[in-house]
Amino acid sequence: MTENDGAWFAARRFGYGAGLPVAWQGWVVLAIIVGLPLGLSWLVLPDRPSYFSVMVIGITVLCMPLIAIKTRGGWKWRSGK
Repeated sequence: MTENDGAWFAARRFGYGAGLPVAWQGWVVLAIIVGLPLGLSWLVLPDRPSYFSVMVIGITVLCMPLIAIKTRGGWKWRSGK
């Protein structure tokens, strides 16, 4: 992180959206997106592993507004320049 702008995620170099986390808060959000569905599918639905992908997609969609707000430079199309 080169500047203290409060961003949790780096901007992608190509395309639209967020890149990798640049702050500990971003890593926590990423761990929640992966860990919560994994834990829930292991505890609640051990006989139905197909629900894991549905839960990952659902939790990711719910976290997208926060990720968009906390991405350095916001979400916009970038062409690598």
